[in-house]
Amino acid sequence: MNFLSYNISMRVLGIILLLNIFLTALPVKAFSANIPTTTLQIAREAEIRNTIASTPTSEVVRVGIGANSFKTWVYKNISIFGTSGIVLCDGDNAVKNIPANTNINIKLEADNSITVTQADGTVILKPTSTLRILCPTGLLGVKDLKRAGKQALYHGVFEISKTKNGYFNLVNMIEVEEYLKGVVPNEMPVSFGLEALKAQSVAARNYVLSPRVKASSNYDVVDSVASQVYYGANTEKALSNQAVKETEGLVAIYDWNLILAQYSSTAGGYTESFSNAFSDPMTKEFPSKEKPYLKAKPDILSQPPLNTEEAAAAYYKSRPDAYDIRSSYFRWQREWTADELKKALQGTLAAQSVTGFVKPAFNKGDVLDDIKELKVVRRGDSGKIMEMEVVTDSRTYKIYKELVVRRLITKDGKALPSANVVFDNIKDESGNLVSVKAYGGGFGHGVGMSQYGAGFMATELHLPYDKILKHYYTGISITTKPVTISNDKPISTQHFYAAKNSAVIKIDNRLGVSNLSVNINGRSQVFDLPRELMGYKRFAEIDISKYIKQGENTIIFTSPEFAGSYVKKSLKLYVELVGKDDKSDIW
Repeated sequence: MNFLSYNISMRVLGIILLLNIFLTALPVKAFSANIPTTTLQIAREAEIRNTIASTPTSEVVRVGIGANSFKTWVYKNISIFGTSGIVLCDGDNAVKNIPANTNINIKLEADNSITVTQADGTVILKPTSTLRILCPTGLLGVKDLKRAGKQALYHGVFEISKTKNGYFNLVNMIEVEEYLKGVVPNEMPVSFGLEALKAQSVAARNYVLSPRVKASSNYDVVDSVASQVYYGANTEKALSNQAVKETEGLVAIYDWNLILAQYSSTAGGYTESFSNAFSDPMTKEFPSKEKPYLKAKPDILSQPPLNTEEAAAAYYKSRPDAYDIRSSYFRWQREWTADELKKALQGTLAAQSVTGFVKPAFNKGDVLDDIKELKVVRRGDSGKIMEMEVVTDSRTYKIYKELVVRRLITKDGKALPSANVVFDNIKDESGNLVSVKAYGGGFGHGVGMSQYGAGFMATELHLPYDKILKHYYTGISITTKPVTISNDKPISTQHFYAAKNSAVIKIDNRLGVSNLSVNINGRSQVFDLPRELMGYKRFAEIDISKYIKQGENTIIFTSPEFAGSYVKKSLKLYVELVGKDDKSDIW
């Protein structure tokens, strides 16, 4: 394979980066002062047109691929094949072609080197740098790895990344839009309809593009519920692929930042505020700091808060109208005898004490006294338990946070579906606990989008995806990802899908740039940015609706002011397709 062909195949790696190519070809400081700025701008636009076709259309994500059980993401050896011919790369060099459907074995040796062999043991390659495997015209597979009962197959590139403890990770390097095609149908049933799948696509795109503390330096996310369920190309569905395509490049933002687009299966008719369900991941503070777009919200807006025992009991012992009423977990019940509950808590109290949210801690080997009652101390607006007590004959244990509650109160070894639950303590004439009955609603943490609710809104109420998202995420806009262009990074390219000919560019002009050059679907425009008495307006917007087409769009941002300027300048901007509004009612 020649170098040119290799580079085209490596698109998904993001190796051909527009910015780097442009800066290499046209270094700003290399131009003599007598070359007009307009000439430099023409050169910039020509370089853009020549290189944009060979660059990734979306960011590249690194996904750690787990074993069949999802119990491990590290390997000593693995067998890989391609549905068409594959290429082995030693670092950035393509060194070996392998025929289609030929298993190659990859093994980490005792000296920490990698050996690639044929099935008969013949050595094919001992790479001296990072091993990457491409299948330019097909899909990559891992022998015997199953996803959704089928052979797992993947777009993109495989990378063998060594760990620090004598193993390696199998990393799938793939463009975000291709990655989402393997996520959306595995996070939401396609029967929920196109608009619900679009809402799921935006939420999933937000998740993967948002900054996070990585579980490993080798990858950004894993392919299980620990991140998002990503089962690869063999589980793609036509309708979910359409949903990804028709939301291409779009995210939900609040105050210029990507939102944390939390979602769960079933909210039970009332979502909860982020702060009431999650602790701070660094400090463990609970309740945590509020996120203004993740506020508790009932499906029926006339429903008052459920933060009292009376209100929660009335709600979760009934079946009121709600968007996720079709879920089998909309309402559920559990029951324990006193002995069953004591036996369950004997094990779970110790396990959950490790989290720091059981006080006093119950240590392994401690003996639990007879249970007197389960008592809820504090609820969120959805009725979700924030604090409860397990009262025994000799001691009271305080339990905080919904996930700890769910994992503490188990039935037949299974956690409660949600912490939207009320307990009836049934006692005998002497006041001894006989049994406990639980009445609950929902499945999952109940913060953000209810997937069953989204499905109902799409298929039965015929609402578009943006209204679904706005119901579950307060005060958001649907936009492209905010980017910054500057002297150091003068160009940014975005691809996005527009359902209608309506869009504005939102601009944060903190450093006083005088103009913005925009190429929209091949048409270039230079916009003067608005001034005010003391300079340039900090925030501005430009209506580009007449340049936008229904369907896929490409927009390229730069500024003529960056060319030859030694004064630090920058603009932060994004394209807004659906604006923020302050209405709580999507109707």
